[in-house]
Amino acid sequence: MKKDLHPKNYRLVVFKDMSNEYAFITKSCIDTRESIKWEDGNEYPLIKLEISHTSHPFYTGKMKLVDTAGRIDKFRTRYNKK
Repeated sequence: MKKDLHPKNYRLVVFKDMSNEYAFITKSCIDTRESIKWEDGNEYPLIKLEISHTSHPFYTGKMKLVDTAGRIDKFRTRYNKK
């Protein structure tokens, strides 16, 4: 096996779905500048998600429009038939 193939900076990180405020904690090595105080009283790095399994239509069975960056408006203005 190759040495130093995997990152060594794994730590607990909170991932938060911004569309419904659902959050979960797991190990990751992703970099972030934000942090959040978790239920156990400790502070962990925070990664904001636009969509997760609690808001994705495939898992929820509900169609929900999530447009946080105005992508639909950009598409409509770009491809609007005149």
